[in-house]
Amino acid sequence: MRKAGRIGFVYLSVFIALLLTVMPMPQLVKLARPDWALLVLMYWTMALPQRVSVGTAFFTGFVVDVLVGTVLGVNALAFAVVIFVVAQHHLKMRNFSVVQQSLLLGLLLALYQLLLFWLSHFLTGVYFMPQYLWPVVTGMLVWPWLFWLLRRYRRQLKIQ
Repeated sequence: MRKAGRIGFVYLSVFIALLLTVMPMPQLVKLARPDWALLVLMYWTMALPQRVSVGTAFFTGFVVDVLVGTVLGVNALAFAVVIFVVAQHHLKMRNFSVVQQSLLLGLLLALYQLLLFWLSHFLTGVYFMPQYLWPVVTGMLVWPWLFWLLRRYRRQLKIQ
């Protein structure tokens, strides 16, 4: 496979994550939907920080803002902040076990949710509800499988 096709897989996985972000679901399940796009960006930032970093995160967050219908820039800023932290510490995070990564990513997902709440509260007057943190729990539970899947394809396609 050519190099462009290999890198295209990275952006294809982000596109699939965006589709999972807007896929219709029952209201009860929708509250606990993992932040697919952010999880995929976290993986690619840890694996390929030279290819996927803050700029990609900002653009993807902006697309999430458009798709979900939130105030423009809220997800973009929150994605950029979280991916900046991941990019700064990607070498350390790579050496952690998948369980340790899951716990650390849970903290980063909580940071993302709290940034979203804070920005939304500042801009629109939304009040905090504990249900906002369900995606943190589901993201931590999904991470080992997502990590395994993306790593498998990265190694199989020799993406560097």
